[in-house]
Amino acid sequence: MVDVSTSIVIDRPLSVVAGYTMNPLNAPAWYQNIRSVRRLDQDDFGLGSRTAFEARFLGRDLSYTYEVTTLLEDRQLVMATAQGPFPMRTTYRFEAVGPHGHPGRIAQ
Repeated sequence: MVDVSTSIVIDRPLSVVAGYTMNPLNAPAWYQNIRSVRRLDQDDFGLGSRTAFEARFLGRDLSYTYEVTTLLEDRQLVMATAQGPFPMRTTYRFEAVGPHGHPGRIAQ
């Protein structure tokens, strides 16, 4: 099992940080290993939504589908593999670390 944790403070309002990060279509812009992302659902993004990812991890090209299992606005997003070469789960947690609800911190 591989468990990776990171944390970063971003000097922006929490809602802006969480809103951008919780949209999986933005992942290739800020996550180096993700090459492409496409939504598999036409509905609004929410619980049960599925997204297809193409990535490179540990020297391998990976194709997998993540499904949203937890979605708490501006606080937490959890996605787990619905299809892929091995089980994965990614959790994003957001918290304000400064006055007035910013800057936002992402804990992944």
